[in-house]
Amino acid sequence: MSICICHPLPYLADPADYFALVRHAPGAVLLDSGRPTAERGRYDLLSAWPMAQLTAADGEAANVFFQRLRDALSLLGPSEAPADQPLPFVGGLIGYLSYDFGRRLELMPNSAVDDLALPDAHFGLYAWALISDHQLQRSQLVFHPRLDEAERQRLIRLFSQPAVAREGAPFRLAAPFQADISAATYEAAIHRIQAYIQAGDCYQVNFAQRFRAACSGDAWHAYRALRAACPTPFAGFLQLSDASILSLSPERFLRVHDNQVETRPIKGTRPRDASPEEDRRQADALLASPKDRAENLMIVDLLRNDLGRSCRIGSVRVPELFALESYPNVHHLVSSVTGELDANKDALDLLAGSFPGGSITGAPKVRAMQIIDELEPTRRGLYCGSLLYLDVRGEMDSSIAIRSLLVKDGQVACWGGGGIVMDSEWQAEYQESLTKVRVLMETLEAL
Repeated sequence: MSICICHPLPYLADPADYFALVRHAPGAVLLDSGRPTAERGRYDLLSAWPMAQLTAADGEAANVFFQRLRDALSLLGPSEAPADQPLPFVGGLIGYLSYDFGRRLELMPNSAVDDLALPDAHFGLYAWALISDHQLQRSQLVFHPRLDEAERQRLIRLFSQPAVAREGAPFRLAAPFQADISAATYEAAIHRIQAYIQAGDCYQVNFAQRFRAACSGDAWHAYRALRAACPTPFAGFLQLSDASILSLSPERFLRVHDNQVETRPIKGTRPRDASPEEDRRQADALLASPKDRAENLMIVDLLRNDLGRSCRIGSVRVPELFALESYPNVHHLVSSVTGELDANKDALDLLAGSFPGGSITGAPKVRAMQIIDELEPTRRGLYCGSLLYLDVRGEMDSSIAIRSLLVKDGQVACWGGGGIVMDSEWQAEYQESLTKVRVLMETLEAL
C-alpha cells in the first residue's frame, strides 16, 4: 500500500496565516475547527489547486453523481497514513452538498424558487492538504503519493515563507440585513405546519427564513470577522468560481472513521446571557424542557432509522442523549447516534441513505421536506446542506451547514430556522430563528 508523504511545518492554532497563502488559488478550501477558542474540533484542513472539479449536472441522478465521485477517488488511487501519524485525510474529495441535492434522492415538488443558482453539489479532488492536529499541536503538509515531486517542493516553499496579508477590499454591507418574509407570513406558515401535524401528516417540520443584504469586498475578510465573533468546530470557507461559502456551523452530520459511523444532531436552543446566573438558568431550562427533549428524541429516532440503512444490523446505538453544548450566542441540546458501516456499504451509500440531515428537515423526513418546499418561498441552497471531506481510505467527516452564509452576485444571504411541533408558539420560534443568526448579521453590519 502506498504511504502518503508528510512534511512538518510550524504549528498554528489559527489556520488564517496558512490559508492566506492560497486564498486566491483555484479551489481554495478551509475546513476549520475554530481553534483556539472553540475546543471540540481536533483538525483544521486546507487545500487548493484540485486535480479535478466535479459539479452535479442538471438532471443528473444522485447515484450517477456519487459514482463519479467514486471514480475520481479511484483515479487518485489508494494511500494510507504513516503508522505513527493519525491523519483525517490523505487525499480525496472536499466540497459541499446543498440541501437541494436531496431533490435527487427523494421525490419532491418544485414550488420553491431557485433564485441563488448555486449548483446542488461541487467537489474538488485534492492530492495534498495542510492539516493541523490541535491535540498533538502539529501542522504538516500531507501529500498523496501521486502528487509529483516538483509540486511537493513548490508547496513546501510556499508554506515555508512568512504569511503576507493578501485580503482584498474590506467587506461591507450596503444596508442592514432584511428578512425575505414578513412576521405575518412566518406566523401563517407555522399555523399551516401545525395543521399538517394535527392532520397526521408529520410530527415536526423545520421551518427557516432567509435574510439578505447587498455587499461588496472580500468574503474572506467577512469570514475572519465571523470566526472571531462565533468560533465553531465545523466551520469552513470555500471559494467557488462565482461565489464564496462561509460556514460557522456547530453541528456534525456524519463521520466515518475505521468503518465506525457517528452523527450528532442538534435540536433545542436557548440564547446565551451576559449574566452568569441568567445564562445558567437558560441552560437549565433547555435541559429540562419537555418540548425540546421531545423534538430531539424525534430526530434521534429518525437518524437511527437513516443510519440503519447503511450500518450493520444491530450496531446502531445512542450513547449520548440530551447533552448540553454551549457556543458564544446559544446553548444547544445535542445527542449522538453511532453505528458500524455494513461491509457492503461505503460512505457515499451512507450519505445517500441519510441526506439531508434529519435535524434540519423534521419527521417523517420526506413529508417534512415536501412541506418545507411548499412554505419556504425560495430554495435553501447551501443552508442545511453539508460541507465534507471524503478521502481515498473511505474516511469522511461532514457538517450540517447551519449558521452559514452565501456571498454571490453582490449579495450575502443567511438563514435561521427551527423545529416546529404542535405546541410551538410562533412568536418564540420567530425569535429563535433570529437568535441563531443574530451574531452573524450584527458582526457583518458592524464592519
